[in-house]
Amino acid sequence: MTAFDAIGIASTGLTVHRKWLDAVSDNIANVNTVKSMDDTAFQARYVEVQEGAGTSGAFVKADRYGSEAGRVTYLPDHPLADAEGYVRMPDIDLGAQMADLIMAQRGYQANAAVVDRAKTAYEAALQIGRG
Repeated sequence: MTAFDAIGIASTGLTVHRKWLDAVSDNIANVNTVKSMDDTAFQARYVEVQEGAGTSGAFVKADRYGSEAGRVTYLPDHPLADAEGYVRMPDIDLGAQMADLIMAQRGYQANAAVVDRAKTAYEAALQIGRG
């Protein structure tokens, strides 16, 4: 592993955590999305990550989606409610999404710190070469 591999690996981590943050923010933004019983519920998005070969970092393998059925909720006064008063809402646990948000944010920050420290080390090495 060379010194330059640190930036490459950390950049794959930044990409993975950014995509995770995007998925979690979509889920949180749509946690209260109401659909009629004829429609499918908002499907939560989850990121599946895969380890790269050797020192190539990590990559998003696929986006996975939650249940189309969602959860049936009784809201008789809602304009989208059916004759019995039911609507579809996404099956998203807000507490779990907030925990995922914190983990993704901390992972992003850690990878950004690696890039920053590697850059500082490279700059110091260049200064030694000039002196």
